Amino acid sequence: MLNPLDNYFEQKDEPIKSCLQHLRSVLLAYADVTEHWKYGMPFYYFKGKMFCYLWIHKKLLQPYIGLVDGNKIDDEDLLQEKRARMKILLVDHLEDIPKDKIESILNQAFALRN
Repeated sequence: MLNPLDNYFEQKDEPIKSCLQHLRSVLLAYADVTEHWKYGMPFYYFKGKMFCYLWIHKKLLQPYIGLVDGNKIDDEDLLQEKRARMKILLVDHLEDIPKDKIESILNQAFALRN
């Protein structure tokens, strides 16, 4: 039987499943990032504090990285929508994953925490 984290990823259909799994591997490759099941979603902590999560946008049906302190990052690719503290980075699962953009935004978010 799969744990809730693995089950979350396994239940998704392709190509969203592969996209989310790739984003998961990107996040877990960073030092001091740990994965937890919180609020019914995969949540990632950096140095023991909530950092980001993975989810699928309800209207656009695209995977995204939700950044806990995204409101402190000024980047045109981050969407705030109706969130006060969070911003999200949509990832088009039908296109190549923008590795440089993701790394740039994650590095800005890590810098806020250090």
